[in-house]
Amino acid sequence: MSYAAEPTAPAADPLAGTVPLGSAEELRELLGTPHPIVIDKVHDRLTDDDVAMLARSPFCTMATSDADGNCDATPRGDASGFTHVLDRSTIALPDRPGNRRADSFHNILANPRVGLLYLIPGAMDVLRVNGRAHIVTDGPFFDAMTVKGQRPKLALIVRIEEIYRHCPASLKRSGVWAPETWTGA
Repeated sequence: MSYAAEPTAPAADPLAGTVPLGSAEELRELLGTPHPIVIDKVHDRLTDDDVAMLARSPFCTMATSDADGNCDATPRGDASGFTHVLDRSTIALPDRPGNRRADSFHNILANPRVGLLYLIPGAMDVLRVNGRAHIVTDGPFFDAMTVKGQRPKLALIVRIEEIYRHCPASLKRSGVWAPETWTGA
């Protein structure tokens, strides 16, 4: 199946003819009720499997929003294990030099809610971490986050509120880890 990257014909209103979803009840009617195992897999403390995945993951996306609800999703990455487990309900992510926009940090200063999705290249696991974040300028774990002689100036601390593994269906469908599906740059 191929999806067009561009509209096939210009339209006055690209949403003409669409039917908006009306309610949570309609959504549940269309999708059905989640299986209990999907609900039961949510927890609020890191398990040994979660810690192992964080140790193997070199990449995550971080979702934040400002006080008005304007969203931002930012890639974060470093060598595998860049996220430090401080305890079973707290993690720390070092800040590495980048474009200096600091959109996520500005958002967190206004709204501490954060969502993280961790990936491991080639693996079909996706670890989701939601919680409340704050930014620190130093701490006893900063030395352990030093890479190539560069100690981070900031770290993001996340107090975990919920954590769980996502179903791998989207990774399978997308072929993200299947080189034969890559179209190149």
